[in-house]
Amino acid sequence: MTALAAFLIHGSAVLLPSAFVPDAAAASDPIYTSWLNNRAVDGWDVVSFHEGTPVKGDKAHFFDYKGASWQFSSQENRNKFISNPAKYEPQYGGYCAWALASNKLAKGDPEYWTLRDGKLYLNFNQRVQDMWLKDVDGYIKTGDENWPDILDE
Repeated sequence: MTALAAFLIHGSAVLLPSAFVPDAAAASDPIYTSWLNNRAVDGWDVVSFHEGTPVKGDKAHFFDYKGASWQFSSQENRNKFISNPAKYEPQYGGYCAWALASNKLAKGDPEYWTLRDGKLYLNFNQRVQDMWLKDVDGYIKTGDENWPDILDE
């Protein structure tokens, strides 16, 4: 990167010294969230996946955990999560499980999910999930080896 970086502010280019520009190689967050907001799993209720019918959470029932805002469809599900977050949070912080097994970080999409041995795994899209489903146990083994060290790369 050059010593200066351009940003658009109100339609005008502004140059900033690189010291004020976030380092692209900085460690990644342990929970995947969009750059637009701080919602874990795109605002879906992670407890609902374990109940077999995933639903979107409600802003009225949120809990801040590991630097992200988790939303739940009910106070009951919020309380379940708070009492045992490790049981409900997606593996690999909600990043795509197949990508992680390939030593890459990518968004996990809550529409493409798998429960395996009581653990929630997310994938990037249908094509990636189709590949994931061909060797779930193998990808989990490799993903577990890569996690969480990949966050520091």
